[in-house]
Amino acid sequence: MKLKIKDLEELSFKKDFWSDQDKAREILQKKTKLTEALDKWERFNNEINDIENLGSIALQEKDEQVLQVLAHELEPLSFAVGQEELKMMLNNEQDSLNAIISIHAGAGGTEAQDWAEMLLRMYLRWTEKKGFVTKIIDSLSGDEAGIKSVSFTVEGEYAYGYAKAEIGIHRLVRISPFDAGARRHTSFASVFVYPEVNDEIKIEINEDDLRIDTFRAGGKGGQHVNKTDSAVRITHLPTGIVVQCQNERSQHQNKAMAMKYLKSRLYEKELQLQNEKINEENKLKKDIAWGSQIRSYILHPYKMVKDHRTNLENNNANKVLDGDLDEFIQAYLMNATNRS
Repeated sequence: MKLKIKDLEELSFKKDFWSDQDKAREILQKKTKLTEALDKWERFNNEINDIENLGSIALQEKDEQVLQVLAHELEPLSFAVGQEELKMMLNNEQDSLNAIISIHAGAGGTEAQDWAEMLLRMYLRWTEKKGFVTKIIDSLSGDEAGIKSVSFTVEGEYAYGYAKAEIGIHRLVRISPFDAGARRHTSFASVFVYPEVNDEIKIEINEDDLRIDTFRAGGKGGQHVNKTDSAVRITHLPTGIVVQCQNERSQHQNKAMAMKYLKSRLYEKELQLQNEKINEENKLKKDIAWGSQIRSYILHPYKMVKDHRTNLENNNANKVLDGDLDEFIQAYLMNATNRS
């Protein structure tokens, strides 16, 4: 890292460095990221050495009080090192981008729609814990409960890099709250994640390739009913990709958000065409039903969450459903890194 920083510094000292401003900014951004990462690792190293030296002395003097203090200090340090290690696995160009997450209820009717809403809550709690900012783009309510589908943006450092670990089919096993006979039901929902295109990524879209429809946004009735056709649906005719947005205040804002969503979908599709190793969505986009799940959430007859890609298990299913996903995401990223 020190050698890379030195090389970038030498480039920045050249007389013609600012002749290409876009390239110059890219080099300075790389240098800043590397310098910040190096500073963190050096700080970690100093803290570890201090704890190690103090621990050695405390062991010799059998000072249990000092050892307890050091053990307490190790917990946040271990967590911070783990988080930094995780970031270093996110080395694809699009990993640092914001994300768009889309959840769709699968087979199972009301059960699956309720499960889709549970997943939405789980991801919103996870993003809150990560300090990410979310915004609902579009949501379609279920017939009786839950949601049929929902799409939302996630804004934060390495949002896409983390969230891409969630792409696939999620399976829930529980006693149904909608079954008067209290029988066990299995429900499915799919999760897709797309890198949100920023201003630096140019996606060319021909206006003639678009069909733009407007419709009345859904509401809860009464004063919440939208009396104008403010919602926007955009169909990209060459690819058949359809996106829509209805949660903004005006038709203009909904169209702008829908276009951003479309660009992200097209960008992700282009990435797949360029290099199928970048993402594994094609392998994961199977029927939303038996045998294709990436993770199972079992709430009856016992409680457990199991990731079928890494075989990681967690017996505290409620905690996972409350947004504690980092261990599953980290295990997946480490597994993917080892395979590559």
